[in-house]
Amino acid sequence: MKKVSANEAVAAINDGAVLMIGGFMSNGTPEILIDALLEKGVKNLTVIANDSGTPDRGIGRLVVAGAVSKLIASHIGLNPVAGQLMNEGKMEVVLVPQGTLAEQIRAAGAGLGGVLTPTGLGTDVQEGKEVIEVDGQKYLLEKPLKADFALLRASQADEKGNLFYKATTRNFNPMMATAAETVIVSAEEIVPTGGIAPESVITPGIFVDYLVGGEKPYVS
Repeated sequence: MKKVSANEAVAAINDGAVLMIGGFMSNGTPEILIDALLEKGVKNLTVIANDSGTPDRGIGRLVVAGAVSKLIASHIGLNPVAGQLMNEGKMEVVLVPQGTLAEQIRAAGAGLGGVLTPTGLGTDVQEGKEVIEVDGQKYLLEKPLKADFALLRASQADEKGNLFYKATTRNFNPMMATAAETVIVSAEEIVPTGGIAPESVITPGIFVDYLVGGEKPYVS
């Protein structure tokens, strides 16, 4: 794990990259890494995330800037720009049931070939997917979702990259840490090794490649 600046952390992210970005309605999204991506001006990104944020927060800022060509998410309702771009054919949007999305990411991290779920049978979600029958019950085969980079946010990190997420900022961050080739984390606070109690470590440092400090704490 290497501690770097935000600009250094995103230096290897180029046009066309596939990104996982943590967060739920921008809660738990790494804003300073979004800032760095916007400054770099990358385009044609595929983003895998719970949602499209809002126009002025989180992933929504990448959408508004035209940096995202494909979004795989569970909903886009809080960002009207995402809906507009989708309707105009300027951004491909793949809507995935939230539980299915989480399981597809988890499957990638666990090295599984996919997950079976009844969710989406007989709907548009089924289109183009394999249906498998087990003990008389039909399921959709949902394949794993992987990314080139995962951009995550932690409340606390230690100098070895062990991470703690406060309350609901946890959301998709831990599972995304296991499903990308390169994991970049921005943290509100970086403490000495041992500064996070072992039982409070949610993501072990072995998953983290780059660590950035200076994330602005949430105001409760």
